[in-house]
Amino acid sequence: MERINELTCTHSTVLSKNGKPFVSVMFERGKDCAEGTVPDCIITKNEGFTEAEVEELEDYMKAQRKEIIDGAKRISDIRHLLQ
Repeated sequence: MERINELTCTHSTVLSKNGKPFVSVMFERGKDCAEGTVPDCIITKNEGFTEAEVEELEDYMKAQRKEIIDGAKRISDIRHLLQ
């Protein structure tokens, strides 16, 4: 059974585009999903969240920026051990 009010936040390892490192952050709630990037803290894709909710998600990324980046670095470090 799916809980409609439950919001899930996941993030990638440290990625790079044009030499600039970033972390991709995904928010999911039922069929709604939004994707953003850190350190920019901007939602780049949105399906189902209101404008006010998108602002809250961006505020969350800003407030949790350091923790998200640190978590992404830990995942990247673990991946290197498995190669």
